[in-house]
Amino acid sequence: MSHLVFDIETAALPLESFDDVQQEYLLREANKIEDPAARQMKSEDLQRQFSLYPFTARIACIAMLNAESGKGKVLYTADDFEEETSSPIAEFTPCMDESEMIAEFWSIASKFDSVVTFNGRGFDVPFLYLRSAILNVPISRKDWLGYRYQIEPHCDLAEQLTFYCVSGRDGASRKFNLDFYCKSFGIESPKSAGISGMDVTNLMAAGCHRAIAEYCLRDVVATAQLYQIWRERLSGIK
Repeated sequence: MSHLVFDIETAALPLESFDDVQQEYLLREANKIEDPAARQMKSEDLQRQFSLYPFTARIACIAMLNAESGKGKVLYTADDFEEETSSPIAEFTPCMDESEMIAEFWSIASKFDSVVTFNGRGFDVPFLYLRSAILNVPISRKDWLGYRYQIEPHCDLAEQLTFYCVSGRDGASRKFNLDFYCKSFGIESPKSAGISGMDVTNLMAAGCHRAIAEYCLRDVVATAQLYQIWRERLSGIK
């Protein structure tokens, strides 16, 4: 059985891309605040959160690795033409726009039996599904959010390492972020280069597309290594 490990990075859409009614809706919490400084601070905080939602953000990059071969591909949008390049691990492929990138991802994903993510059930997969629908890009795999208590065709490590939140938010199996799990299991953290997912919107605005792609690949490499540890030590899979 073939497994595709993947991760996405998202960037907030600018506030001006929404009409007046949408802007009022998005900033309603801030607009209720009377103090101008506090209102501005809340407005900025709300806009930083745009990157979390598929209706207020776009996908900037999708990185993938074949869990069995350890080889992969990174798709990312770039304003200017960039040639395809390769690293020892993955091929970097710039795309003209988000639609092209997502379409290429679904083409690749259709060739795999299963996917592996970290928090993909809560974020990456629904984000991909909704952005695909918004952009009218056909989805080749619509079965990644099916029955929660199974590892095929979607193994979400955030759920496996919490045993599906068996002890609640504060118990022995509480959820940690990928960085924390990596450090605990002796895996190099994808944030070791000083970039996190919260930097992606600013990096996009600065035209640093390749930096986003490289960070996304580090996330996927770490997820693939964590998957192997989970599989060998906790899964019961032989």
